[in-house]
Amino acid sequence: MQRVPRSQRGGEVIEPLVSTQWFVKTRGMADRGIEAVKSGELKIIPERFEKTWFNWLDNIHDWCVSRQLWWGHRIPVWHIDGSGDYPVTTEYVVAATEEEAYAKAKQEHGEDVKLTQDPDVLDTWFSSGLWPFSVMGWPDKGDASSDYERFYANRGSSCLETGYDILFFWVARMVMLGGELTGRIPFDTVYMHGLVRDGNGKKMSKTTGNVIDPLDTIDQFGTDALRYTLSTGVTPGLDVPLDMKKVEYNRNFANKLWNSARFVLGNLDGISAEEWDSLAVTGPMSEEEMASLPVPEQYIVAQCHELVNEVTAQLEEYTLGQAGEQVQTFLWDEFADWYLEVSKVRLFAAQKSDDPEVQAAAARARRVLVYVLDTSFRLLHPFMPYVTEAIWQRCPHEGDALMTARWPLKDGEVLPTGGDAVREFKAFQALVRKIRNARAEYKVENNKKVVAHIGAGEGMLDFLTTERAALALLIKAEEDKMTISAVDKAKGEADSEADGLKPVHVVVQDGLEAFLPMKGLVDMEKEVKRLTKQMDALTKDVEGLEKRLGAKGFADKAPANVVAEAKATLADKKEQLATVTESLAAMKTTA
Repeated sequence: MQRVPRSQRGGEVIEPLVSTQWFVKTRGMADRGIEAVKSGELKIIPERFEKTWFNWLDNIHDWCVSRQLWWGHRIPVWHIDGSGDYPVTTEYVVAATEEEAYAKAKQEHGEDVKLTQDPDVLDTWFSSGLWPFSVMGWPDKGDASSDYERFYANRGSSCLETGYDILFFWVARMVMLGGELTGRIPFDTVYMHGLVRDGNGKKMSKTTGNVIDPLDTIDQFGTDALRYTLSTGVTPGLDVPLDMKKVEYNRNFANKLWNSARFVLGNLDGISAEEWDSLAVTGPMSEEEMASLPVPEQYIVAQCHELVNEVTAQLEEYTLGQAGEQVQTFLWDEFADWYLEVSKVRLFAAQKSDDPEVQAAAARARRVLVYVLDTSFRLLHPFMPYVTEAIWQRCPHEGDALMTARWPLKDGEVLPTGGDAVREFKAFQALVRKIRNARAEYKVENNKKVVAHIGAGEGMLDFLTTERAALALLIKAEEDKMTISAVDKAKGEADSEADGLKPVHVVVQDGLEAFLPMKGLVDMEKEVKRLTKQMDALTKDVEGLEKRLGAKGFADKAPANVVAEAKATLADKKEQLATVTESLAAMKTTA
């Protein structure tokens, strides 16, 4: 028996027929493509695809470029005295237009010659291969100001980004035709991304029903969320699993940007036109201006500059995913969660006081808020163009559009990233986190404020005293009762308020500690009982999992994914048990 070939689309029987087709000789063009990569004129990312490139071009055959289709670019061939449904003759002329074809034919066959254009159309990949220069007006090259001369013949460096599955079908053909017809290949770098797959890494297929319609996704989560998910999930040459949970998370990030921007813009209401104009970012903040700022402002600007330096380097190396994720981490974790909260102290104080120093502190905060938002949005714009452009247009800015705004870093430039201010504010962050963790461990309700006695060495004492209001806000402490002093003095003040309950002791680093009296905040006896019960349950879970994993034959006979899941669960339970045990010990000591 012989299998009958059928069309994938319509199911019709495919009947092989010998027919006349048009071919293009490719050996010379292929050799130029090979040499372009070998010489470094063309760089392929990732490099492992160079092997595929060489394999295809080394073993290339003449290219059949004719297709028997209704739609496409007609073959530029006119047959002499051709007629009928398939007017192919052995005599023909090649020309760009019918008028040119007749002019050529009349020279050989006289004024009465009749021509019929070949019915075939060009292969799609042949037409696509002409795209880089045909859209620039080629073959009419124009003068020095023409699109062809500016953007193709005399362009700077350029990069093509495309899927690895069409490296030969499209990329190689553009290089071959560009080199042959213009004397220059169309681009210097080819960045090969992977194919988009479903959340489980499977190829999308109508048959399996796992196709994700981008329009539906955009309607649900927004264009920026989908674009950011795809662009940051990419690793050169590797496929991209599209998980809807990630798209939803990135939609939430876009919402976070809106909310952060609303806070910033809300605090620009009522400022003078002169101050508004002065807030437009015209270039990087100088090292001198940075040094004049308070520690929190120095810190966020320094972190922003570090972000610019790192993201610029990552984009130059085409590590797009890492670059986009770093911008998100900065805006969400550093800018929104930390500096916005600190800035509230300056801005809210200015609403209640006309004191010049208070007003100056608020003005500095506004300057830093706009500067950091503007600078980081320039980095984020390629990943989330719509939300960043919309917000940027509402902020003080220079220029017509964020899309055409200057990149924050010039070639060869490195922005200043601060010194002591970064170290001090990171210690401040660690202190806040430790106190927040203590509140959570002891189940202090969110609406209750703690009394905190902060002990600090000489280096941190002045800084913490200056930022007393911000610290109280972030740890939810009673500012009037909070003390900031040397470690021994802070401990003594906390002990004096203990009333039979030993204060919770938090150690951040050498020379930075906190003491938190828990009187009236925590039912110690109730918490000890709860933690004891939780510890017993976790101990039982750990013992059960260890017994299961240690059972004879389990590791060998059970499926690998089942064994791996059991090991991961055991590790998680052990970590939970250690945390609960530590908290219980601290509770008993405190009680």
